[in-house]
Amino acid sequence: MGLRIGSVELGVRPCVAVPFADRTTRAEVLALAVRGLDVAELRVDHFARFDAGHVLAQLDVFAGVPVLSTIRSAAEGGGWRGTEAERLALFRALIPRVDAVDVEIASEIARDVVTAARGAGKLAIASFHDFARTPGDAALADVVARGRALGADVVKIATAVATPADLRALARLLVGTDGIGLIAIGMGDRALATRLLFPALGSLLTYAHAGAATAPGQIPLDEMHSLLRRLFPA
Repeated sequence: MGLRIGSVELGVRPCVAVPFADRTTRAEVLALAVRGLDVAELRVDHFARFDAGHVLAQLDVFAGVPVLSTIRSAAEGGGWRGTEAERLALFRALIPRVDAVDVEIASEIARDVVTAARGAGKLAIASFHDFARTPGDAALADVVARGRALGADVVKIATAVATPADLRALARLLVGTDGIGLIAIGMGDRALATRLLFPALGSLLTYAHAGAATAPGQIPLDEMHSLLRRLFPA
């Protein structure tokens, strides 16, 4: 059996994750599931409150939909401004209730989060974001190695794309790396091809939005699903 987020097996077809905060209704989630939502990414760092009771209560809204939980700090481009101990405690509270977690490779809690997720039988994604550029081949390979060293199931790399050379660097990473699942995404107006075509090169998940974009270059779910159906008719 391959890598899974809940009922969704990754790598079989293009899979779309949509980020959510804590303002989504059950009716909205059910409607989005019909329109192409595969995985709900709970961006807990964008929630109005961070206490465990409030955060865990939001999971009822997504019942029946595979859930990936992300708590990205302000230093990592997210909205979390609490301590690392508090962030780790919140991850640990979420892990029994969600299907996967995403933690930044460079964070001091990365190994603890990955270990807790793997111990609970949940998929662990180790992420790297560069909002300024796409690093060179050696630096990207080093990121993958660091994700492997953490024990993550999947390494996610999201970088700013400004030139065709940036696109080629991310594509080379996908086709040239074996032994661990990869998600590669370009950010920015020139990076749409990565969100649509990289699943054909082995990227396990792509991202769209159903409201406000949470990363540069995200497109709406309906547009993403329409384009993916044209590119991947099966």
